[in-house]
This record gives sequence, C-alpha cells and structure tokens, in this order.
Amino acid sequence: MAYLVGTIPFALWVGRMASGADLRRVGSGNMGTANVLRAAGPSMAALALALDVSKGTTAVFFAERLGASTGLAAAVAVAVVCGHVFPAWLEFRGGKGVATACGAFLSLAPWATLLALVVFTAVVWMTRYISLGSLAGALTLIVCSYAGGEPAVTVWAAVGVSGLIGYRHRSNIVRLYAGQERRLGERQVL
Repeated sequence: MAYLVGTIPFALWVGRMASGADLRRVGSGNMGTANVLRAAGPSMAALALALDVSKGTTAVFFAERLGASTGLAAAVAVAVVCGHVFPAWLEFRGGKGVATACGAFLSLAPWATLLALVVFTAVVWMTRYISLGSLAGALTLIVCSYAGGEPAVTVWAAVGVSGLIGYRHRSNIVRLYAGQERRLGERQVL
C-alpha cells in the first residue's frame, strides 16, 4: 500500500494542471518540485512539494497509528519513497524522492529530519544548488538519525533512502563536479 501511495504523481499532475506541460518532456525531465518550479512557477512548485511531502507523512503516520512496529514503519517509509522514485504506472520514471522522504521521516525520525531540513535550507541558501542541498540533507538525515539514538532499523532506512536519493542525483553530481549544474533561479542554456 505504501508503494502505491508513493506512485501518485502529484508533481506531474500539478505541472500539467498549471501549465499544460508534461514534466517528463520539459526542463530536467524529472517529476519533482524543482522541475515544477521551472515549468509552472513558485506557487505550483510549493503545491507539488506539499503534496509529495504529504505522501510520505501520510503513509508512515497511518502505519504507526495502525500499530505497525518500528521495523514495519521504517519499511513503509522506504516503500513510499520507492513508489515515488519508481512508479510502475510511469515506466518506473519518477522523482528523486527528496520531498517524499522528508515527509516519511518527519513521522519516523522528526528531530533528525528537522535538522536535515535546516542543513538543506542552509546549503541551498548559500550555494543556490537544490541538488547539493538535497544530498547534504540526505547525509544529515543518516548522521542525525544515528547520533539521535533512533532505532537501528530507522537508521538503516535512512541509509537506504539516502542512498537512493544519491543514486537519483548521480547526473547532478557529475554536473556539480564539472561546474555545469544550474543554480536556483538560473535559466537553462540551450
């Protein structure tokens, strides 16, 4: 069920509703908040972000309320992120998982997630690279989950999800290294 919740393509729908654009064919081709920002503007990006965060939060919240063990709740967090990243309905081409992971871990490990959000925001503020902020936030989630004494299964879920986020950002990492990554607000050069 968590995987299916994760597959709901909110960013695709918001982008299409706002601008008629198919996010798979504009900007980065990614179905996430940053591409909605490029295609449809800040207000629609905020809506897509909120909806993607809510997928993760809702899945873990309901699992916990239905009496799921910590291990099962961690598995739900991983599954909802996997659904967002690899939606069966869209040829397994989804978003990069950052917003959905944020929502899932807000329920699972709230303090670690809040600290990861602070790091994400600070890195994006200083560098204007969303991808670098996402990667820094993912690493912070692992460190803070471990340092904060979260159960081992939660730490391992953070490692798995952060690894997936890193994997999905591999082209961004190459562009960062080459000095070719677009900064927030920078137009794409054709």
